[in-house]
Amino acid sequence: MNYVISDLHGYPIEKLKNLLEKAAFGADDFLYVLGDVVDRNGDGGIGVLLWLMEQLNVQLILGNHESMLLSCDFVFDERGEDGFAALDGKKRELLENYTLSGGDVTLNALRQLPHEMQRAILGYLRRCPLYKTLCIGAKGFILVHSGLDNFSKEKRICDYSSDELLWAWPELTDEYYDDIHTVFGHTPTMSYGQKYKGKIIHTRTWTNIDCGTGFGNEPILLRLEDYAEFALR
Repeated sequence: MNYVISDLHGYPIEKLKNLLEKAAFGADDFLYVLGDVVDRNGDGGIGVLLWLMEQLNVQLILGNHESMLLSCDFVFDERGEDGFAALDGKKRELLENYTLSGGDVTLNALRQLPHEMQRAILGYLRRCPLYKTLCIGAKGFILVHSGLDNFSKEKRICDYSSDELLWAWPELTDEYYDDIHTVFGHTPTMSYGQKYKGKIIHTRTWTNIDCGTGFGNEPILLRLEDYAEFALR
């Protein structure tokens, strides 16, 4: 079976393991995490990242928060630890934007780790793909962090820029490919109205699974074969 979850934003690793156990997730199953493991809460997602790095049947797809973290990797450069004042204007802007987006908790947690482990985590994130396509039976899926910005049915998934895959903010009326279902997170479903708070949204051509975990809601694990939902509620 194939499962997806998204936007954990510092969700405790033990709770994630409990959720997978509830879904009877096993060695023959596969989990896709659709980005934004890091930032905002708890340990900043470091516990989940360390677990992900050890799993053979779990794939992290890069989210915009992981991308922002990578853009600030200079803060872990042993040759450049001269403090904020020593940063040039571009690096200072990147770091300010990241911390304003909740990155301070992740940076603080990473700083507690040995330098070798910091580099291993950053290296793992650099190898994460921006999207994944798969077929389950006769049904095709695109798994991506935020949806497909500047969408065109004539445009192949490989033709989208990283920004178009990391920063899209779809409207409820948006439609994607007719023959391939797109699954993403990034936009908390409660942004579409209170009736969607803590819920997955399904439309004809896409599914949004960001249930607002970064803002205190429990995540929902979705099984793609039958759209069964699992949550710790």
